[in-house]
Amino acid sequence: MNEESALKAIVCETFDHPSQLTVQEVEAPSLSEHDVLLDIAATGLGYVDALMVSGLYQIKPNLPFIPGNEIAGTVIQIGSAVKSLSPGDRVLAMLSRGGLAEQVAVPETACLPIPQQLSFQAAASFLVNYCTAHHGLIHCGALAEGETILILGASGGVGMAAIDLAKNLGSRVIAAVSSQEKLSAALSVGADIGILYSEDSWRDDLKAALSGAPLNVVYDPVGGDYADPALRSLAPGGRYLVVGFASGTIPQFAANLALLKQISIIGVNWGAHIAIHPQVSQRVTQDLLTRISEDRLRPEAGQCFTLSEAGVAMTQMLDRKAIGKVVITQE
Repeated sequence: MNEESALKAIVCETFDHPSQLTVQEVEAPSLSEHDVLLDIAATGLGYVDALMVSGLYQIKPNLPFIPGNEIAGTVIQIGSAVKSLSPGDRVLAMLSRGGLAEQVAVPETACLPIPQQLSFQAAASFLVNYCTAHHGLIHCGALAEGETILILGASGGVGMAAIDLAKNLGSRVIAAVSSQEKLSAALSVGADIGILYSEDSWRDDLKAALSGAPLNVVYDPVGGDYADPALRSLAPGGRYLVVGFASGTIPQFAANLALLKQISIIGVNWGAHIAIHPQVSQRVTQDLLTRISEDRLRPEAGQCFTLSEAGVAMTQMLDRKAIGKVVITQE
């Protein structure tokens, strides 16, 4: 390997616990005529990244691979056919992988300008979680102004994005978390009230928090033992949004509950949705960027780690200790 062209990156060579990941030297990316070369400032990580490295995700990429797909950085070189970007532009991009590196080549069409008010860290924490929230709350859940929503796992990156968007839509947000520290984090980004689902009395606490108002929507990226009580707490006409299973356990719902309670159970899968309807991606992203530029949404990075700490960061997510969206910055 040419030392002058070598770059640092996290390379997953075998499916194993993320704690085994180390920084390696890799060749600098090649640039096609339609690509731009980005100097990566920040990379957002999700629970899926940790599962993928561990070999626990339903999709297993070919080995070896560089994890990370939500990136923010600066254009440092452009291909001969690139028209809309120039060196020095600040952009965010969504890739299939390659984000945990110092540089990456990205198709021009995959890049979006970063609004002036967003830091690189906030930009890298924005795209997946906010698009998922937009798809779930607006398209799937039809969350309306004045309705009440319960957000499980509200202190994670997925939950905090849902809080931010739900408040922008004029809804009342009840955040459910597992600790006082996480409760403080959820309240700090706009949740109206919080409850601890680590307490045996959490469903009674939810009832008290509702104060007689109907629970219209549940946003659930957690699953496990919390799902059934939350489902049973919905009012007639309520919508239960299945976002993920961070608890590691897929809940089993009694089908008669949907009939008796007149509620809907809806799967929220943003990636699958845009695979079928690719034209939707640009519209949703532009709507979110407009809300950000008008200061109606305020994405924020959660815990930040350096590139060499990527394994530690993923371990935090697997252990459900992470607060907010986990972001990797350069050394």
